[in-house]
Amino acid sequence: MTRPTIIYTRHGQTDWNAELRFQGKQDIPLNDVGRGQAVENGRKLKEILTEPESFDFISSPLWRSRETMEIMRREMSLPPEDYLIDERLIEASYGELEGTTLAEFKAKDRPAHQARKKNRWHFQPPGGESHQMVLERVTEWCNGLERDAMVSAHGVVGRALRRLLVGIEQQEAASFVFPQDKIFIWRDGKEEQV
Repeated sequence: MTRPTIIYTRHGQTDWNAELRFQGKQDIPLNDVGRGQAVENGRKLKEILTEPESFDFISSPLWRSRETMEIMRREMSLPPEDYLIDERLIEASYGELEGTTLAEFKAKDRPAHQARKKNRWHFQPPGGESHQMVLERVTEWCNGLERDAMVSAHGVVGRALRRLLVGIEQQEAASFVFPQDKIFIWRDGKEEQV
């Protein structure tokens, strides 16, 4: 199955990212570092996307992704607010872990922390989602794409898309530390990072 090209960025850094705090569906804004990352990614995109009108621009509904998209579009000399929002691109819910740091999680529930380390792909926090659950909703989104897309979303969403589009093994995909200062291009089953 030939799929449209997807150009993907993870939103810029937030204070919670810097603190290694589970963010999930909490609507935490970008910090100054994150805004700078979005500016740089926008400059790269201006060089990469020579025909931006041939792409749909799509963001997660969370503000950190939307602000990243708007900053990048501004750097590309495009109208900042002219993009689509898709709920299926929202970050994985971390349920009861949201707001907790990784160190706090390890100290509070060592068995759950070990279970996550052993099988991150299928680990489901209480009241939250696993990577596999996110893969199911992003697969539905991806299968509905009719045009090439430039996407601003999240770490777990990106991990799920890498698994789907490049065929990366589950644990490798789930353990990938998704950078906030890179652009990923997924085309014909291959990945390029810029």
